[in-house]
Amino acid sequence: MNAKIRRRATPVRLIVLSFLGVILLGSLLLTTPLSSAAGVWTPYVDCLFTATSAACVTGLAVVDTAGYWSLFGQVVILLLIQIGGLGAMTIITGFFSMVRKRASLADTRMLMQAAGNDSYGGVVKLVRRLFAGTFICEAAGAALLAIRFVPLFGWGRGLWFSAFHSISAFCNAGFDLMGDFRGGASLSAFATDPLVVLTISALIIVGGLGFIVWDDLINTKFRLKDLKLHSKLVVVMTAFLIVVPTALFLLFDASAAFAGGSLGDKLLLALFQAVTPRTAGFATVPMASLSDAGALLTMVLMLVGGSPGSTAGGLKTTTVAVVLICTAASMKKSPPVVFKRRIDDDTVRQATAIVVIYLTLIIAATCGVCALDAVALRDALFEVISAVATVGLSTGITAGLGIGAKLILTALMFAGRIGGLTMAIALTGEQGASPMKFPTGKLLVG
Repeated sequence: MNAKIRRRATPVRLIVLSFLGVILLGSLLLTTPLSSAAGVWTPYVDCLFTATSAACVTGLAVVDTAGYWSLFGQVVILLLIQIGGLGAMTIITGFFSMVRKRASLADTRMLMQAAGNDSYGGVVKLVRRLFAGTFICEAAGAALLAIRFVPLFGWGRGLWFSAFHSISAFCNAGFDLMGDFRGGASLSAFATDPLVVLTISALIIVGGLGFIVWDDLINTKFRLKDLKLHSKLVVVMTAFLIVVPTALFLLFDASAAFAGGSLGDKLLLALFQAVTPRTAGFATVPMASLSDAGALLTMVLMLVGGSPGSTAGGLKTTTVAVVLICTAASMKKSPPVVFKRRIDDDTVRQATAIVVIYLTLIIAATCGVCALDAVALRDALFEVISAVATVGLSTGITAGLGIGAKLILTALMFAGRIGGLTMAIALTGEQGASPMKFPTGKLLVG
């Protein structure tokens, strides 16, 4: 029996269960009077939604984080963000591996899965760099934000705000403590403040690159030509998804959501709007004020998300790149090639499966939210994509949703953080190659 249980407890399933355990514990802590500023019990559905949003580094909120939760509740949320950003199993197995100095094969395999590494070699060293790099980046971000927040809020509150927003940004969570500071929501009060906007943007980008890419950049001393194929594709895609959307947002919303500011202000707003959907969830302008083209572009960026093995969610940059490369190769009737390397068939199949799973979840969930609540299609679609891609941006409908719609979004956030393909494997089990070879059949498509 024990051997049978061990066989069933695959790394994928343990990662899923670890996230589930963290969410359940966090939701129980949040429901207690100690967690609310008013000292009252909080409805469990709202606590489950908040804990899932924090642990899955999403940022969608049914209550105002600054006004509703006490300091204890905010600390619980921040711990959930940090654990969710790094990955529960990365923290647990990494800690015990470091304590024992030598990692067992099971620990190494677990770390490889949790950190998104593609090989066994140097995985413990990678996790050590992960912890060190996370601390350095978050500390540096907090120090820069403190320059602005301490004079505004005082030493105690200013340092707490700096640490909270630095961790939330690096983990691509999108939770904020601003409330309605200066009459705005999220970071709208600092929309044209270069120090805050550029610091938060840098934290989002670095957190969304992925731990494997960090390691590769350090090993190659930031020489692009020496990077591994994965890292090279991530860096190129990330740069493309920052530069091109920034230009498009300037084109779409210069006279809409960004109206009234100088060219420099509009550029800063456009840059942040290009960065935050992948998949941070902070906002410097109301999402409802975006033009239709700007809203659609935001949804596309939310769906793409960050990179594998990072704190970000979404389809992932490499998944989208593989699908686009394969599409172009099919049109030319040639094998899919990138940077003079052929993409293997397993990667193509996985990328296709991930896209299909996400699109299926989005269509089904959007239909469910629209059926359960009187929500406009654009708002429902925006909210669903934000949840499944673990972004946290909203047009403002989250708090008004019913229990059924909240539970749908909760399930989407969990599935999005774990990953659609990972969730499918966890539920069905990892299957080996079929020993039976079937004859090839011809189908007409397109």
